[in-house]
Order: sequence, then structure tokens, then C-alpha cells
Amino acid sequence: MKKVLIVCVFVPILGALAWWYFYERQITNYSPSYREYAYITNGKSNTVSVIDLRTFQLAKTIRVGGEPTGVAANSKKNEVYVVNSGSDNVSVIDAEQNSVVATIGVHAAPYFIDISQDGHRAYVANSGSSNVSVIDLETRAVVANVHVGAWPGLARVTPDGGTVVVSNRGDGTVSLIDAVRLNVRATIPTCEQPGDIALLPDSNKAFVSCSGSSQVASIDLKSGSLLALLDVGKSPVNLALKPDGGELVVSNFGSNSIAIVETTTNEVSGTNLIGTQPSRAIVTADNARLYVSNFGSNTVAVYDIDLGKVIASMPVGSRPDGLALSQSQSYLLVLNSQSGDVTVIQRRKSTKLEPTEYSLLTMIPVGMQPNNIVVKAFTLKPAQK
Repeated sequence: MKKVLIVCVFVPILGALAWWYFYERQITNYSPSYREYAYITNGKSNTVSVIDLRTFQLAKTIRVGGEPTGVAANSKKNEVYVVNSGSDNVSVIDAEQNSVVATIGVHAAPYFIDISQDGHRAYVANSGSSNVSVIDLETRAVVANVHVGAWPGLARVTPDGGTVVVSNRGDGTVSLIDAVRLNVRATIPTCEQPGDIALLPDSNKAFVSCSGSSQVASIDLKSGSLLALLDVGKSPVNLALKPDGGELVVSNFGSNSIAIVETTTNEVSGTNLIGTQPSRAIVTADNARLYVSNFGSNTVAVYDIDLGKVIASMPVGSRPDGLALSQSQSYLLVLNSQSGDVTVIQRRKSTKLEPTEYSLLTMIPVGMQPNNIVVKAFTLKPAQK
């Protein structure tokens, strides 16, 4: 009996010590001025949840506008922008204080927002008014509303800042906006229900997924012409570009697969089953791993790009959708849209003692129907500590 009692007491102590050791390593690996947060839009709570990625705890819940659906971070200043589709405006969050410092009105039913690489401009596609609002982020004011096609769902600005690519779901076209003149320089008929957009690093080519026709359109941005229509799989909903720009991964929600597109030749090089109803995907910075959220099977698939196969399937929460990676690429954040939480998956180097490369670190409750996520990392200036 004594031996059993000792074991029963000793095991919880070991567990507590192991957790404390992990927690201490988490907080001591960063300088006092380092900050890294994940911002999650909660569509049915009218809030943004802020998770501290140094400690993996909920740091704050920020009230924003109605039905937030899109979120983006400014790479040049410590601000995060939230699109509120229910109240037709954009909330500006100061990332150092984690509070709303401004609200910018746009037009009807905005859904997503994109930020130019120089940090000066934001572009919001207004689905209900068939235009794109152009926001000057220095003055926090709309400087233009550019008319495009019917029901624009997404507006993406090229890396060089010269062109804004807009997918118009209502009329099967893609609009190209001249970001200097702020007018439409080309309208390109593509395929049915264009949605997600991927832009090559050289700003010369765009790919657009068309969920209604099971295709991906390849577009030459210099000439404003359609290069190819690629048959991929049923209901392609998401495009994930490798950082080197060489391959594009298409998540086919309706056929439980991913398709690999060679961006130079505009060819589909392969299709692989990945899980039930894949909805989002993200590629690691080293171009080696792909993570795919399987909305219908409550899992995340880990796909080795070099091997061309799934190497792990991780159970997460209910109806996983949005994905993000921490700055170190060691942690994958998964938004579970039905269960209202975030699953954190840790990746570490395999050893003889720990052969498993991926493990569930924690689950963090957020708000109702989380739908989008962005990570912002920065270092405070000395005077701001």
C-alpha cells in the first residue's frame, strides 16, 4: 500500500514540474520587450481574441464592429485591422496596447482586407456595393472607392504594390486595379464564382480559385490576360503558395483533396487525398511542410511536400478552418469554428526519446465562430517598456 501511495503522489508532482519547466522555458526565451500575439476574429461575438504566443494564454478580448470576418497586420507599424461585415467598417487595433484606436467606415458588406507591403495602404472588397475601398493608413481615411465587378469577395495587392487583384464572385470576372491611378485597367472573364487569390512574388502572375467550375485561373498581370484555366478538383476554396513561388496548393473542399499547380508552366502536377472537406492550408517558410485544416473530419493533415504524402493527421476541435504559424514556425494555430476555440500544435525535432514530431500543446477558448487569424510579432522600443 505504501508503494502505491508514493507512486500516486509522485506522478502528479512530476507532471507539475514538467509543466513548470515548459512554462519557464517559454517565458525566458524572449526578451522583456518582445511581443507576439495572435488576433482571432469571432464572427458571432463581435470580438477579437488576443492570444499571447509567449505563454499561450488569452491576453485580451477586444470588442470591435458587427460580424468581424477579416483581419490583417501591418508589417511596418504595430497595428492590426479588422473588417466588420455587419457594420460596414474597419477597426484599427493598436497592437502595443491591444485596444481599438480608430474605426473607418467603408461600403456595404466588406469581408476581407489586404495591406500593401510598404504599410501605407489597405484594400477592402465591399461585396454588397461592388467596389473596393482604398484606405490611407497614415490618415486612416478612405481615399477612393473603385467600382469593380459584381459581389467582389477578395482584393489582394501585389508585392510591388502596383496592382490590386479583385475576384468578383457575381459575374465570374477578375478586376485589375492600378494602385497608383486608382482605376480599373482590366476586367478579365475567368470562371464561375472566383474567390481566393494567390500572387507570385515577382508580381507578374495571379492565380484565382473558382469554386463554381472546379478550376483555377492563371492570369498575366502585366498584359491583363487569362493564361489558362486549370481543372483541379471539386469546389476549390483556398490557395496556398509556397514562399518560393514555385508551387501552388489548392484545397478542393468538395473532393477531399489537394491539387499541386506548377506556377511556371501552369500545369497540375498531382492530386492527393488529404482529408474530409479541406478548407484552408498554409506552407512553412522552408517550403517543406503543408498544413491543411479538414473541416469535415476535425483534423489537420501534415503533408510533406518533398515526399508528396501525408505524414500525420492531428485531431483538433470541431469544424477547423483558419490556420496560422507562430513567428518561429514551431507552433501551428488552428481555428475551430464550431467549438469556438484554438488548437495549438507544437512541432519539434524528433529524437530517440521523442520520436513524435507533432503534439497537441493546448486548446484555448475564444469567441463564437472564429473565422480568421493573423500573427503579429514585434519588439517594443526602449521607452515603451
